[in-house]
Amino acid sequence: MQTRRRYSREFKADAIQLVLEQGYTPKEAADSLGMDASILRRWIRKAQASSAASASLPEGAVNESEREELSRLRREVKRLEMERDILKKATAFFARESP
Repeated sequence: MQTRRRYSREFKADAIQLVLEQGYTPKEAADSLGMDASILRRWIRKAQASSAASASLPEGAVNESEREELSRLRREVKRLEMERDILKKATAFFARESP
């Protein structure tokens, strides 16, 4: 009997991000992460449902162009944060490697 694997919130968020923001298919992302694609699809559906529920601004409070700009800016912030994290890890790696 197999034990059930547990995944951290960060791992789930990164896996979802691969599909929603990086353009991977759920199958590709799941294969590269060593997990079942159906689990990843379930996480994606849940994330999309919760983001739709959290976007409960009163109708008409924000017009369509502002909503689009907000979405674009959020995507850009996530991308920049990811780049920053990669650079932090690279800096730490090279700091260990240098004499």
